[in-house]
Amino acid sequence: MLATPIWMGQPSSVAERVLERMDAFLDEIDDQGRYPTFGKVAIAAVVGNEDGAHHVCAEFFQALADVGFTIPGGAHPYWVGEAMGSTDYADLPRTPTNVAGAIRTIAGNAAHLARLLRGAPYPGTA
Repeated sequence: MLATPIWMGQPSSVAERVLERMDAFLDEIDDQGRYPTFGKVAIAAVVGNEDGAHHVCAEFFQALADVGFTIPGGAHPYWVGEAMGSTDYADLPRTPTNVAGAIRTIAGNAAHLARLLRGAPYPGTA
C-alpha cells in the first residue's frame, strides 16, 4: 500500500520519493522479463483537506503499474475534508461509511487478486 496526504493538490514529497526509488526495479528484470514486483498487488490511500484524491491515485497507479505491480479493480479509499478546513482524518470520531466501504472492497479485491497471482503467476516472456 502506498498512502499519502494531499499537499496543495499533490502527493507528499515522501510519497513522490518512494515512487522515484521504485525506478530501480526497471534494472532488476529476471531472465523471464519480469520485474521483482510482478505478482505483487498494490493499492493506494489518500487523505487531506483538499481536492485531488483521484488525481493522486491516478499518478500512483500509473507509476506502480509501470514498475510491475498489479492494481485491483474497485474504488480506492480516500478521504478529503472540507476544503481549507481544519478537520484531520485522525481526529474523526469514526471512519465515514463510504470510506469504510471502499476500504473493505479494495482490501477484499486486493487479497483475491494476490491469491490468484500466487496460484497462477505471470508467465514471463522466455
